[in-house]
Amino acid sequence: MRKNEDNYCVILAGGKGRRLWPCSRDMKPKQFVDFFGAGRTQLQSTFDRFAKIIPLENIIVCTTRDYESYVHEQLPDVPDDNIVVEPVNRNTAPCVAWANMKITARCSQANIVVTPSDQFVLNEDAFANNIRQGLEFVSKHGILLTMGVKPTRPEPGYGYIQVGNKSDMEGVFEVQSFTEKPEREFAKMFMESGEFYWNTGLFLSTAHRFALCFDNLFRDVQGWTGGAAAEPADGTVDFIRDNYSSYPNVSLDSGVLERSDGVFVMVCDFGWADLGTWHSIYECMHKNTSDNVVIDSRVILEDCRDNVIKLPKGKLAVINGLDGYIVAEDGDVLFICKKGDSSSLVRKYVNKVQMEYGEDYV
Repeated sequence: MRKNEDNYCVILAGGKGRRLWPCSRDMKPKQFVDFFGAGRTQLQSTFDRFAKIIPLENIIVCTTRDYESYVHEQLPDVPDDNIVVEPVNRNTAPCVAWANMKITARCSQANIVVTPSDQFVLNEDAFANNIRQGLEFVSKHGILLTMGVKPTRPEPGYGYIQVGNKSDMEGVFEVQSFTEKPEREFAKMFMESGEFYWNTGLFLSTAHRFALCFDNLFRDVQGWTGGAAAEPADGTVDFIRDNYSSYPNVSLDSGVLERSDGVFVMVCDFGWADLGTWHSIYECMHKNTSDNVVIDSRVILEDCRDNVIKLPKGKLAVINGLDGYIVAEDGDVLFICKKGDSSSLVRKYVNKVQMEYGEDYV
């Protein structure tokens, strides 16, 4: 199938990935690691997935100075001008605004999909079809579109989207509300209601509509000269780069989607998981007969159930009598904790380790 030259993709690859600590570290976070021993990192897998849908020259990667070398090394086919390098970390909204300006300067009628770099997709064909349909929908209507999937468990580590009225396209609804990482009790209520879907972090719109949103969000940035109604001059793109530290630290979710009218969600079923937490990895990975998930590791397990285990190459673990734990080792850190709500525990201990033992262990 011929790729639409007006379609663009922005891959977000600047996160620290601390929820998968210690196997995702500040010096080399999860998107740059071949976490599953598949021969490709999460960033490379994401790139491969979109290269089947989007022209290669239309794929933009957003990252930070600390990780720029990894992007060049792992994605040698991406031109230098397609890599947006944040001079300071300012979350996802400012870097997408920068990427959007670069895209608009090339193609004012561009349709854009913004994607995290750390997602699991089981059905690649269904995914590609949904993305193409979504890009066609935003091109026609000039709206903001998210991708939602039906929850399979009350996961407190995900965002939730409540659907509203139907649109003129099958499977696409107005968004009634967003809820980011609710308590487990509320996540259970959301799941049982049938009105809520997991927020995949995939966002689609036109370059023009994104620009309108960013003009509104960043209107207080000193000297902002965005102007969504016209194609940006080179100086406008340079302005963002030179004044990047003045931009607020705000996510695309909270800064744009939750503040905008006319946001829609496409209900999808392509086998999705956010690979950002130990619990989500446990849920989406193949389990042995005792419901253990062993990730590219050598282990001997006896009387063990419901665990997730990830060890470095060359290490062997013999484990007896363990039930419902994460066992993860990388370099100089071994992490063992109850699986439960692992995201909050990981965050707690990363902060504690950072304060007591310093940055080298984080």
